[in-house]
Amino acid sequence: MTQPQRVESLSHAQRERLAFIDFRLYFFGEIGRPDLIERFGVAPAGATRDLALYREIAPQNITFDGSNKIYRIGQAFSPLFEHASQRVLSALALGFGDGVHGPSAKPLQPLLPCESPTALSNPKMDVLAPVCRAIHAKRPLAIRYHSMSSGESERVIVPFALVDTGLRWHVRAFDRKSGEFRDFVVTRIEAPTLLDEEPQPFERPDNDIQWTRIVELDLVPHPRLARPEIIKMDYGMEGGSIRMRVRAAVAGYMLLRWSVDCSPDHRLKEEQYRLALSDPLALYGVENAKLAPGYQAPAAKTFRKG
Repeated sequence: MTQPQRVESLSHAQRERLAFIDFRLYFFGEIGRPDLIERFGVAPAGATRDLALYREIAPQNITFDGSNKIYRIGQAFSPLFEHASQRVLSALALGFGDGVHGPSAKPLQPLLPCESPTALSNPKMDVLAPVCRAIHAKRPLAIRYHSMSSGESERVIVPFALVDTGLRWHVRAFDRKSGEFRDFVVTRIEAPTLLDEEPQPFERPDNDIQWTRIVELDLVPHPRLARPEIIKMDYGMEGGSIRMRVRAAVAGYMLLRWSVDCSPDHRLKEEQYRLALSDPLALYGVENAKLAPGYQAPAAKTFRKG
């Protein structure tokens, strides 16, 4: 049986514990029985069996330091599991856990010294939970909403997706009041109530043109920079650019979050603009393109009669 087949034959709980061993070796260079006991609540004998099983499957990855009674990373280490960068960074910054803690439980701690920007906008769980239930059940949701343009109003929306803009969370939904698909900021929602009815066909996400349309964006180092090769390193650019395919409904948020100069002549000179949109015309027809730094809608052409 090959190594991948051996791993796949294990139970889900065993794979989780072996993935944790793999993680600790990869990013900390060592693991001991107490690490497994604390993380999973297993007995000492169970932790010993897990370490022995990992050593049996990937002997090149792990060595035992008898004098210190700890397992260390092997010189020929090759990860047994795939470790997605966002999950790894989240674990390092926030600690491991499923987010469910009793009133007396200790808060999760970073695994390494790590500072992250403080989130200034956090949805309330008693609002987010019914929004999520409505998305899952494909049901309309009655809400009280506070809009910057029209103030407080009662609405019925048909939500189908959450959107993280990097600054706050939105829910994408059909709005029965305006008859359009729109973004609703979760922190501005109050008193959400699920309605026991089916959405109309025109309220479903496959009719949301901005959601279903995929926009292709080519991001390049900003032309004003003297050392574009460093920006290529920062973003892991291949072929000198980042080619992205994103939903039109989120394109403006993404370009704003990453401070991408979307002006026609890339004239934004401030320090935060390290990237530029190669072809601003790629945003033609994108409703939230107005959020993109420097973006200008193409001027309408006029034609003279001959």
